[in-house]
Amino acid sequence: MSSEAAAAAAAAEDAVSPNSEDGGGVGAGFYDLCKGLDVGEDLKREAVSLLKESKNIRFASPFGTRQPIEIEKFRAAYVLFCAAKLRKGQGKEEKKEERIRLCQVLRCSKLKLDDFFKEAQQFSLKFDQILSKFYGSDWEEKLELKQLEKYIKLLTDASKFYDKAYKELFSSPSNVQHCSISGCIRKYSEFYHFGWLLFLALRIHTPELFKDLVSCIHGLVAILAILIIHVPTEFRNFTIQDSFHFVKRSEKGVDLLASLCQTYHTLEDHLKRMMGKAQNLIVDILNRNPSLASECKAENFDQINTDGLIYFKDLLDERSLQSSILILGRHYENAINTQGELDERMFVNDEENLLDSESTSGATFCSTRFKFESLASPTRTIKSMLNLPRSPSSPTNGCFINSSKMVQMTPVSSAMTSAKWLRDVISSLPPKPSTELERFFASCDRDITSDVTRRADIILEAIFPSSSSGGRSISFDTTWAKERKMEALKLYYRVLEAICKAESQLLSENNLTSLLSNERFHRCMLACSAEIVLATHKSVVMMLPDVLRAVGLTAFDLSKVIESFVRHEETLPRELKRHLNSLEEQLLESKALEKGSSLYNSLIVVRPALAVEINRLALLADPMPSLDEIEVHNIADRGLPPLPSRKHGALPDQNGEARSPKRACNEFRSPTFASPNQRNPVGGGETCAEIGIKIFFSKILKLAAIRIRSLCERLRQSQQILERVYSIFQQILFHQTALFFNRHVDQLILCCLYGVAKVSHANLTFKEIVNNYRKEPQWKVEYFEVSLLVFHLQMEMRGWDLITLISLPFTMKYSFHQSNLCCGG
Repeated sequence: MSSEAAAAAAAAEDAVSPNSEDGGGVGAGFYDLCKGLDVGEDLKREAVSLLKESKNIRFASPFGTRQPIEIEKFRAAYVLFCAAKLRKGQGKEEKKEERIRLCQVLRCSKLKLDDFFKEAQQFSLKFDQILSKFYGSDWEEKLELKQLEKYIKLLTDASKFYDKAYKELFSSPSNVQHCSISGCIRKYSEFYHFGWLLFLALRIHTPELFKDLVSCIHGLVAILAILIIHVPTEFRNFTIQDSFHFVKRSEKGVDLLASLCQTYHTLEDHLKRMMGKAQNLIVDILNRNPSLASECKAENFDQINTDGLIYFKDLLDERSLQSSILILGRHYENAINTQGELDERMFVNDEENLLDSESTSGATFCSTRFKFESLASPTRTIKSMLNLPRSPSSPTNGCFINSSKMVQMTPVSSAMTSAKWLRDVISSLPPKPSTELERFFASCDRDITSDVTRRADIILEAIFPSSSSGGRSISFDTTWAKERKMEALKLYYRVLEAICKAESQLLSENNLTSLLSNERFHRCMLACSAEIVLATHKSVVMMLPDVLRAVGLTAFDLSKVIESFVRHEETLPRELKRHLNSLEEQLLESKALEKGSSLYNSLIVVRPALAVEINRLALLADPMPSLDEIEVHNIADRGLPPLPSRKHGALPDQNGEARSPKRACNEFRSPTFASPNQRNPVGGGETCAEIGIKIFFSKILKLAAIRIRSLCERLRQSQQILERVYSIFQQILFHQTALFFNRHVDQLILCCLYGVAKVSHANLTFKEIVNNYRKEPQWKVEYFEVSLLVFHLQMEMRGWDLITLISLPFTMKYSFHQSNLCCGG
């Protein structure tokens, strides 16, 4: 803790009880929470210091959705969690019995996990300076709250899969014969909880195998196989002879594991490895003796091929089942007392009451897509831009999907289907360029084969480090990382070859030097390949910002290749296409507009008048680190910190050239890339920056047109209002671009709609607009309410309220234009 923070803590020495006269900013509810958790005095003092530091900060739920007393409960829980978690990161001693975990804090506060994460986002913003002072500027990375939220989503999806599969395979109590109702209910529940506890033990002892959802499903299918072998047959909801679950048969009977692999799209080798580890845990933890199933005469093996299967006699009989559950429960409790923030038993235990009834991931949204059209100039008719599909869509491709007729896939079925594609289509490819791809490399001005292969190895090693890192917050297992790296490498070469073929056919030549020597293009392709692999497995150890940061790219860079990547990999599963479409929408709506985006390096060239504002807000992207820098970081001592951040500005890049986008426009022909000698599609010798910005703006306009129409229809507004809103949005984008800086596109849409409604004297309040916007499929609290909160925070210093903020830019800059629209149509 810094000396300044230590002084603050000392000042709070006397404020550790509700009777303190100097307890400003510390509500009585906080002391009740500390008492309920038996919080130690040192931790309490530190948390009080944080609360006292924040006493002048205004906390309110967006749009008044929570009462002040509720917000205070969330604030107390958030501060106590931060203090308990971050002080441990400073090396302060913590007795095992004094450890405070998030699930304990929420249970004592009577708060739900989903609600906590929603509110935590505003607390993270408002506590940033305070927590930085106490724990350092990297406090958020140490807190690992985002990773924890993603981990909860993974376990929610995994537990739902287990629950569904268990109920499909085993009978509900009312269907079981020769068993009392109460006895059946108890047994049915005990088998279920035994399976989940065994899965948790498997996770604890082999954490390297559970980096993603696909690995978790392999583990759960292994548990289901063990249950099928040991649960009494009268509880089965199937018969071996005619069940669709067991389609792999031979003269010896049903091949249990192969059949389960067929049903759940798992890999048999991985399933066998998981089963072996689970069986070892039964031996070690439960002290049970294994037997070869082929030597047993149990009824469970009737018509099942017993080769290679292991059986534990009386494992789930009434005498030992309850004892086994208690032993596994104690084993789990001992493990989580030293690590982890959650009690994972809550995912199958209704009594915990920390989870919402709905999935923490929310409803999935099937984006449709529409074809990329030529750039819309400011004079293009509004009606033509608004004449777009009525369902939400991605602004890149031309293949429409009728989402109303589409079967919704679960996160698990999506992951397992995509993983099967990765195994069947990609994994069988060689981990090197094909002969034809090497011909393209050799046909360049010089043979670039070694450059391409070296770059691929360095960049993918940065994303999937093959050795543990003391300096990284992300923990990787060597085997897992190597497997993912190899999948991404094979996918990269496959798509790169398809792109080269298309470009060669277009140009009628094989010399693609300008394209294939473009460093940023290759890094974007590698990052996109890695993102597809991570999305396929639904990994919790690496997220998109981590991928981009590792290779020195920004969201704006990646947005240029997604469309071509999808178009040139024809076998890409529908769910992965949706993921990439959704990802591109996120890049367009906010991520490409964030501080540090390379978009601003292009804008400062295209619109020199914006340079002052861009520099004032320090929006420019850092220079892209060279391959040599990344390689040094990859092989250096893993305890070193990440690559140092350089000052913003036009510093030399890896080729020694200034990072100005004002080079000859031979890098990108479309939203993705250009071939060598390809003429400027617009003409006039425009720079790459100008072409890139025009394409980016056209995509934003298309995205906005769809969202404006959807929201206006939901609000029952006229076509005239709709067109005025779009016209104002378009004018702002082209003529007041700075209003988009570091903001969310939907914020500007709501501003435009509110401004037009106000000038048009429409009977429409801002609250109505927001409440209806929340029903839009793209709405997510983490994307919108937090960005709106940033708006709010910017204005609190000036004493303005939210409505003043929303209407201010338009009242000042566009009232005359709006009046003309309203009066003259």
